[in-house]
Amino acid sequence: MAAIGITGGKGMLGIDARGVLERRGHTTLVFDLPEHDLTQNSPLSELIEESDIIVNCAAYTNVDRAETESKKCSDINANLPGRLGKAAKLAGKRVIHISTDFVFGDGGNDSLDEESQVAPLNVYGKTKLGGEQALLASGCSCAVIRIEWTYGDGGSNFISKIADLAPTLDELKVVVDQVGSPTPTTAVASAIAEFAENDFEGIYHFAANGYASRCEVAKMIVEELGLETDVAPCSSDDFPTPAVRPRNSRFDCSKIDGVLTFERPHWKTALKKYLKEMK
Repeated sequence: MAAIGITGGKGMLGIDARGVLERRGHTTLVFDLPEHDLTQNSPLSELIEESDIIVNCAAYTNVDRAETESKKCSDINANLPGRLGKAAKLAGKRVIHISTDFVFGDGGNDSLDEESQVAPLNVYGKTKLGGEQALLASGCSCAVIRIEWTYGDGGSNFISKIADLAPTLDELKVVVDQVGSPTPTTAVASAIAEFAENDFEGIYHFAANGYASRCEVAKMIVEELGLETDVAPCSSDDFPTPAVRPRNSRFDCSKIDGVLTFERPHWKTALKKYLKEMK
């Protein structure tokens, strides 16, 4: 069994990753604020020396604020993966890095595989792409897992926001032109564990099976929670935000399906289970 250092180990994904890895017999080491400030070019020696494998879940994820805090965003999303890669290369350690669908831009209705053209639309996406590139360029043993639309118990996300907001409104407008796959962090954590136990390298896409618009997901949340709120479709253009969001996040996950030993859950099945537990 391995000693696995998790950056961002107190976040939504980090918490679930710790749980899955420990249940599989691994030792986990948490590197997160306030004890470890990875944005300040702090030494990575403790993380590298004590870990057999590093799982990088650390990320600046406030997409809108990133437009005005680009340096802070870049420090954690772009610079840290490169620093981890260089340190891991010297020490002969391995890195599993978590990235995002935001490395893509508006690309029609086609599914996106690992060879699809990247075209980030905002600072967050550009820095996450920079992190991927810096890690891969370091020459260390590594894998990049791009994920999307994640939700779980340990943080704020689209699912929790709709569940909190819907009971307070008679009508809720939700964009219908952003399409992807709501994905539970528990499923991502299981994928991370299998990557930690195998030498998979390169870029992989991971998301729940099936696709849905944000509006469709919101309607399901309202129905499953037994709420009376009317969910009305609208365009992204109706609600301009500081950061432009990608409208197509349809992941093709056939590559990762070829290496995982479990079947990715369908987004509806996973979300229904989550909402049932929420109730």
